[in-house]
Amino acid sequence: MAKSSRQSDLGPLQQRLGYQFHNPQLLLQALTHKSYAKENNERLEFVGDALLGYLVGSMLYRKYPQVQEDALSLMRAELVRGQTLAILARELDLAPLLRLGSGELKSGGRQRDSILANAVEAVIGATHEDGGIQPCVGLVDMLYAERIENLDAESLKDAKTQLQELLQGQGLELPVYEIQDITGADHQRQYCVSCSVAALNKSASASASSRRGAEKAAAQLVLAQVRSEGADHE
Repeated sequence: MAKSSRQSDLGPLQQRLGYQFHNPQLLLQALTHKSYAKENNERLEFVGDALLGYLVGSMLYRKYPQVQEDALSLMRAELVRGQTLAILARELDLAPLLRLGSGELKSGGRQRDSILANAVEAVIGATHEDGGIQPCVGLVDMLYAERIENLDAESLKDAKTQLQELLQGQGLELPVYEIQDITGADHQRQYCVSCSVAALNKSASASASSRRGAEKAAAQLVLAQVRSEGADHE
């Protein structure tokens, strides 16, 4: 009985999604955390993650025909990152509908960004598995059209440029990038690079298949650290 009553609670959510499920059990599964049941949302999350990256990438490609691949990748990463997905989950009011085990409930799982983000991806996956690609395209467009339209111009700049401009704006020394390690065969080379901002006591390391890629990734991590603390260094 509890199961059917939960399914009956999904009507308002389907209205918010703009899609009526043929099989509401799929939507219920998308809202089921692994702590609650063996049949949970992890597989649907896997599908939704792939679809989200593809569909958001396609939207960006059409919207910004003059923007190069590296900038498009940064824009997509910003749009599909966990924090953004958690915001979408709250806009859709998913939290009250999540099915969580008692331990997750007691520890505040309904408000945990990672759980909310995974649920959004699972809902996208469930929409595809229930109705195919078209309703999935419609859902992602509904969730992201305005966000893509209103992307800040700063998101078009790579992390190294953003970090440099932020530090210059505060009169601070530029970051220092150092190669920490190089591994792998010639055709599978991996560079580990550190990015350090001595004035703010911030540093991070990241790896990529190119030195420039590793520098960008490390800069992104430091940039996130600085922004999370407000970078209040006058």
